[in-house]
Amino acid sequence: MLHSRGFTLIELMIFVAVVAILSAIALPAYNAYVLRGYMHNAQDALMAQANALAQWAQDHETYVGGCATPATATNFTISCPTLTTTAYSIQAVGFGPASGFTFTLDSSGAKTTPKAPAGWTPNSSCWTKDQAGDCAVEN
Repeated sequence: MLHSRGFTLIELMIFVAVVAILSAIALPAYNAYVLRGYMHNAQDALMAQANALAQWAQDHETYVGGCATPATATNFTISCPTLTTTAYSIQAVGFGPASGFTFTLDSSGAKTTPKAPAGWTPNSSCWTKDQAGDCAVEN
């Protein structure tokens, strides 16, 4: 009686096909999960920068000069395009995997997502959390 060991070529091909299908499903979900983390990190950095600006304004009676060392966020550049005596506007512009996103926060507390990559919906009233443009939970 002959006993064979191992797998047939068909069994190996089925295994490879199953792994490929699972990878095709898992990889985009993982990438979306990581991107949401980058977005949340940028939003936290904007809030930290707003707190720093508030402290600066309390000490100096102006926002001008309060963004000398902006907060940092992975795959986002934080900047202060508008700093006046009584108002500010700060933004986080994405690069790399977060390319195409822009989040803003101003001195009135208004949060917007004026730019979003293809497939995502910008939102003029909040920071978007998903492709539909739904609002992120308040920080």
